[in-house]
Amino acid sequence: MNPDVMQAPVAAIKPHPMTLHGDTRQDNYYWLNEPENPEVIEYLNAENAYTDAVMAPTKPLQEALFNEMKGRVKENDESVPVKDGNYYYYSRYIEGGEYPLYCRKKGSLDAVEQIMLDGNVMAEGLSYFSIGGYEISDDEQILAYGIDTVSRRNYTLKFKDLTTGEILADEIPNTEGGAYAWATDNKTIFYMVRDQQTLLASKVYRHEIGTPIASDVLVYTEEDPQFYMGLGRMKSKKYIISVSEQNGVSTEYRLLESSNPTGQFVPFYPREEGLEYSIEHFEDKFYIRTNVDDATNFKLMEVSEGQSADITKWKEVIPHREDTYLDGMEVFKNHLVLQERSNALIHIRIINQATQAEHYIQFNETAYDAGVSSNPDFETNILRYSYTSLSTPSSVYDYDMDSQAQTLMKEQTVLGEFDKDDYASERLYATARDGIKIPISIVYKKGFKRDGSQPLLQYAYGSYGYSIDPYFSAARLSLLNRGFAFAIAHIRGGQEMGRQWYEDGKLLKKLNTFNDFIDVSEYLIAEQWTSKDKLFANGGSAGGLLMGAVTNMRPDLYKGILAAVPFVDVVTTMLDESIPLTTGEWEEWGNPKQKEYYVYMKSYSPVDNVEAKDYPNMLVTTGLHDSQVQYFEPAKWVAKLRALKTNNNLLLMHTDMEAGHGGASGRFKRFHDIALEYAFMLNLMEIHS
Repeated sequence: MNPDVMQAPVAAIKPHPMTLHGDTRQDNYYWLNEPENPEVIEYLNAENAYTDAVMAPTKPLQEALFNEMKGRVKENDESVPVKDGNYYYYSRYIEGGEYPLYCRKKGSLDAVEQIMLDGNVMAEGLSYFSIGGYEISDDEQILAYGIDTVSRRNYTLKFKDLTTGEILADEIPNTEGGAYAWATDNKTIFYMVRDQQTLLASKVYRHEIGTPIASDVLVYTEEDPQFYMGLGRMKSKKYIISVSEQNGVSTEYRLLESSNPTGQFVPFYPREEGLEYSIEHFEDKFYIRTNVDDATNFKLMEVSEGQSADITKWKEVIPHREDTYLDGMEVFKNHLVLQERSNALIHIRIINQATQAEHYIQFNETAYDAGVSSNPDFETNILRYSYTSLSTPSSVYDYDMDSQAQTLMKEQTVLGEFDKDDYASERLYATARDGIKIPISIVYKKGFKRDGSQPLLQYAYGSYGYSIDPYFSAARLSLLNRGFAFAIAHIRGGQEMGRQWYEDGKLLKKLNTFNDFIDVSEYLIAEQWTSKDKLFANGGSAGGLLMGAVTNMRPDLYKGILAAVPFVDVVTTMLDESIPLTTGEWEEWGNPKQKEYYVYMKSYSPVDNVEAKDYPNMLVTTGLHDSQVQYFEPAKWVAKLRALKTNNNLLLMHTDMEAGHGGASGRFKRFHDIALEYAFMLNLMEIHS
């Protein structure tokens, strides 16, 4: 790679002072916030052209990487069928197809296949395409589904008569994808509409098939922009639920009997600051996963139908535990399944409803990811769950909750010369500067040398209580086979070690997240897993904020940084309520209108802390239509870095002009993006094939 092949783009400086709390920040690139401005598009295109020119010598390597990744994929592939009602539902891919076909068979897997949706046909002529979930009416005849052709996550709700194949005239724009709920009458459906400024779903409507959309009835409006909304049907199918949630602060479920679609949604328990809960219906009662009574890691309670509004009627089923986080639950007629988390690992607990006898499913690896999968059948004694690890491809199991026998239904096929025994994974622990032990999951190809001579890619997220568990990636084999190790740092801000792990990595404790990542890097170097000149760091979205922060704090630790759709202009974004999703984020980052939060956020906000100093090699990626982290955040960050950095290390930005937060659509297109990232690192390690 030669950065001198052409002059790097220089964004125009147009001073934009912003004063708050007696402090003035100067944003020289605020003008990049205008996607309609031709000068903005010209700048983004110039950055793309520069990246293409610098990376041109790696094109053969990128092509080889792409072909490797695609070559590991079984092109004719399908999911394990799930029985729901009278049908088995599954998705499958065809050879060369970018998008799935959604299919079903009636009564038996030997029955004739019915293709409900063919994503490849539907996506013809479109640069971006996504099906945002589907729901089928109780009589199994009408399919409700959402499609997005822009990548702003505004899904148009459409309907298909599965008996005739006809696409119905009803068409509802700007809905929340997948958040659809049918009533039992097979003609009434509930959906949520997104505000086009904030992109938050804030209104629930009722629609009757065949009637004008203009006559749809508004049944609920969420007035508080700090709450995110959800909508669905409970597994028992008795209730439709609408939920409002302020992450880490408060929850409110509202219930409507699905047999009474014109009725009113009634709160299960009214929102109360500090009280969070989720519910599952079972016969004449509800199970409640809640943090009531200072249950930081949540506990399980139950309450009879009709009594939920009286919290004194809630009865404890499983008490709070300091060392175990109650992650979720699944209810069956004869069994209760709990998903728990302790010591940065998932555990699945089975409880017999009649006898209260219980046991855990046994997993053998030291670091893995497991989870309860799709289980719509209430009557069955078979639990479907998923399992994977850094060296074990994604697998689906059927587990007999009575006999404890399990059947492997499918293991992800990895074509080519793949043998999972050629790879090793370990669980390590780094000691953070405050004495806390930070778990690390690491994978490498056997033969990896622990002498600091080999490269390593360190990944983390560390926000919203979202845990990054050890997962298999067939694409990642292209790095491991070329001598890289890959490590996931389970830093604070996630929830791997319980709810307190999250609480200690948000708001005025956010610096723990960045310090943890740096301390893990120093541990990996000290233990000779790699060295400073061979260590790379990667994170996306809020993990991109992590990349920006550690790059400012310790640029000397890393050979290169990969920052995907990075949230790097924290203060400016959190002050602008017109930007999508801002107000709902105040409980994660703080509201900078309050001076205490302003000062703290400014202390780590990547854009605000760029200085005239040496920076590592950097590749920054974004999408023009990103609805979660707007493209102008990384664009401003790169422009400022380019103006101030004092060395000649690479600084590249690639903007996908057709995609949003999730990148390119289609199962193969994304491999081009991964190939670019891998080629960036491999070339810096002088690995050219």
